[in-house]
Amino acid sequence: MHRDETNNRCDKIKEPADLFRRMRFTDPEGDLAVRIAREALDAHVEGRPPRPFSAPASFEAKGGAFVTLNVHPSGELRGCIGYPEPFFALLKSIVKGAEGAAEDPRFPRLEAGELPKVTVEVSLLTPPQLLQAKRAKDLPKMIRLGADGLKIAQGPYRGILLPQVPVEWGWDAETFLSEGCIKAGLLGDAWLDDSIRVYTFQAEIFSEVEPRGAVVRRDLGAGHARR
Repeated sequence: MHRDETNNRCDKIKEPADLFRRMRFTDPEGDLAVRIAREALDAHVEGRPPRPFSAPASFEAKGGAFVTLNVHPSGELRGCIGYPEPFFALLKSIVKGAEGAAEDPRFPRLEAGELPKVTVEVSLLTPPQLLQAKRAKDLPKMIRLGADGLKIAQGPYRGILLPQVPVEWGWDAETFLSEGCIKAGLLGDAWLDDSIRVYTFQAEIFSEVEPRGAVVRRDLGAGHARR
């Protein structure tokens, strides 16, 4: 995620709930998350109001989420925007992520004709937790590849890589850290600097099998595009 993709505003709604640290979202909730993201995406691109959804209490608590768009069937990345911190209610994080993904600054703005050609993926995130290592070089040992995502922070610089990324690219933990630093606009070995803060988070990932099709819980062992 680019530096300008993290929104630091905070809505006065429910505080982050423990469920985002320990609760496993059900498949119906994951399906709903993707349906909400798809509707928000379609409505934003088509310039119309989105139809409302009835959401469970878990979507009212503050929670982070990323929405990823991939070209079907190639799996080429078409946009990925999200909110790693629990600033908003989860429902709002999903909606804003979907709208943002349509305007990911790395790509041209998504056009209406592309909507039937992209799949929507939603990653529901736990709050980032700071890794506290006695020595920076011990950080790779603290990262669980295939389970942890990374947030790299130094001053105004921020870089986010979802848990999917190292699995998809076959990275080891040191490469994961280096790529996270580069994503933040830092040198690849910046994670060895004591001023760098490294956070991990986890994600439950749900994705359309095909555009506007069935939604499945994603197996991190089956990747298709870089985030």
